[in-house]
Parts: sequence; structure tokens; C-alpha cells
Amino acid sequence: MNPIHQIISKDLTQMLRDRKTFLFLLLMPIAFTLLFGMAFKGPGRISQDARLPVGLTNEDEDSPLSLELERFLGASEVIRLESRDDLAAIERDVAEKKLAAAIVIPAGYGASMGGEAPLKPAVLADLSTTAGLSAQAEMNAAAGRLASAVRTARGIAPEGGDSYDAALKAALTGWQSPPVRLVTSQAAVVDAAPQQAENPMGSFAHTSPGMILQFAIAGLLTCAQVIVSERKSRCLQRMLTTATPRIHILAGHYLAIFILIITQFAILILFGQLILKLDYLSQPLATLLVAFTAALCIAALGLLVGALAKGEEQAITFSLIGMFMLGGLGGAWVPLEYTGGVFQAVGHLSPVAWAMDGFKNVLIRGLDVSAAWLPAAALLGYAVAFFALASWRFKFE
Repeated sequence: MNPIHQIISKDLTQMLRDRKTFLFLLLMPIAFTLLFGMAFKGPGRISQDARLPVGLTNEDEDSPLSLELERFLGASEVIRLESRDDLAAIERDVAEKKLAAAIVIPAGYGASMGGEAPLKPAVLADLSTTAGLSAQAEMNAAAGRLASAVRTARGIAPEGGDSYDAALKAALTGWQSPPVRLVTSQAAVVDAAPQQAENPMGSFAHTSPGMILQFAIAGLLTCAQVIVSERKSRCLQRMLTTATPRIHILAGHYLAIFILIITQFAILILFGQLILKLDYLSQPLATLLVAFTAALCIAALGLLVGALAKGEEQAITFSLIGMFMLGGLGGAWVPLEYTGGVFQAVGHLSPVAWAMDGFKNVLIRGLDVSAAWLPAAALLGYAVAFFALASWRFKFE
């Protein structure tokens, strides 16, 4: 048998024999998800608007088309508009993270729609963030619908006049309430009301991924103790004197931790989907991407804890520090959206914050896989960094 396979088999057997494995990886996440989900349920929580706050400055207020664009944006399920006249104040709020982004409709926008080079609204945001990309995507979608309506009206009545106005109005009405969407949304509204009264998705949509991530880190205690026990029994030192390359030993321990964590994620995500009625699987590829990279990151952190800890006491200390520091800063307990801009920036130094962004983009904001790439890339970067540190530390064994 390959040495890597032997190490994986041995580690998984040893970890699964420990009762703390099931306690930290399954029982406590489920218990705390239910506890915190019910604790945060309260008057007004269900109807809380989870959309991204986006400032809007309309410098073309006298144009009917710019007002139509504003209505399109206001109907978005991803962003929540806050109309303001002070552009400098909006730019400041975006810089201070009080607003996720800002959209500026330039003067002359409506008049330019009939020409060959129409003006485009501007998005003021950090496009390296999920919020900035989401705001830009919503603006592009709304502007595209409006441009399509104008082209349709010009095709029907190229000379303008009353027939053009009627065609434009019909096209805009069609975009605002397409027949298929009208039927679907009505059915959803009728069915959703009683479910929301029993299932506060807003609270569970945060506590479920938060507790999954927090107790995945807490579960590193058992994983790290496997490496610590190898060191105490001199088994690790004996392996290092054999022909087995160090990278194979590291890979074996790493993959064992990864398999355990990705299995935990799969079970708890199914629990959230089937029991808590969360829509993890509404975008299965996005959920898989975030869960996979988060498991890679946390497994690398577990390998680092095992490499650094010289005894069981240190393994416990490092694991608990990781759980409280990374979980607390990363928004596993309280959503970072409820904190100030400085705390949000500091919180994103924790990989937990990026994983929370990825999961909440699916559960709360209803975004597709495109909104998972940035959190996944950040988690993968942390995974590489933690694994590199663990490899460096193993050189001294």
C-alpha cells in the first residue's frame, strides 16, 4: 500500500475512535446552530432586508429613461438603493464600507439612449470584492434591460411620436413583469408566508455556515493530537528516518484531515438543506466550491497546529485560539455587515470571513457561482500559506 494511503487510513481510524471527533464535528455544530438560530429569531428579524446597501446619485433626474433605470435597480433582489444627492458623501461612505457600492447615472443619460454611443452609469466600488462585483452585475443587467426596451421601441416605431412612446411603455412593462416570472412569484408568495413564520431563514442562513466553520476549526484539536501522539511515541521520528519522503508524510496527514472536514461539511450542509430548509443546493457548484476550498484551508491549519504543538496542552490551546479568534473575527457569531468598516476590514484577515461571504452569497443573496470565485481564491491562498508554514516547521523535526 502507498505510504500516503497508510497514513490516511491510520489517522482516520485514530480520529474516529475519539469521541471528541463526533462532538466537535457533528453534535455541537447542530446544537449551536439551533440554539443561535432561535436566539436571534425575534420581531422584525424575518423581514430584515439582507440586500447589499448601494448608494445612487441620479444626475439625469429630468429624463424618464433614467427614472426607469432607477426603478429597475430598485426592484433588485441583490442590492438595496439609497438615493442621495451628495456624490462626495456617497464616495466617502463607500470608502468607509458603510455602503457596498455606489451607482452614478450621468447627466444626459436618457437623451443618449437614442444615439449610437449611449452613456453608461458608473459604479463606484472595489471590484475585487464580492459586493462590488454584485453591484456592477446588477447595474449592467438593469441597463441592459432598459437598452433592450429602447431598441425594441425604435424597431417598432423608428420615427418616434405616440407610437414610439406606447411601444417603449409596453417593452418596459414586459421587463418589469414578464409572464413566466409573474406566475412563479405569485406561487412563491402564497407558499412562503407560513414557512417564514416557522423557519427564520434569515437567522439560520447565518448561524448554519458560521457554526459549521467554527466547529470545523475546533475539531482540529483531535486532528492535531494525532500528530502530537506520533511525536510523543517517537513514531513520527521513526518515519522520518525511513525512505518515505517528508512530503508524503505531510500529504498523508493533510488528506486525512481534509477528508474528515469535507465529510463534516457534506453532512451539515445536508442538515441545513433538509432540516433547516436552507437553499445550499440552489447553486450546488457555488456551495461545493466554497466548501471544498474552506476544507482545504482548515485542513492546512490543522496540519500547522499539529506541526507547532509540542504536547496535548499546546494542541488544545492552539485549536481553541483558532476557533475563537478566527471564528469571532470572521463573523461566525455576529454578521460582519452589522459591524463598522474597520472591523469588517480586520475581520477579512480571517479565512472564516471569506467562507462566510461565499456561503451567504448563495443562502441570502441568491448569487450564482460567479460570486464564489473570489472567496474560494482567498481560501485557497490561506490553504497554501498554512501548508507552506507547516512544511517549513516540519524541516526541524
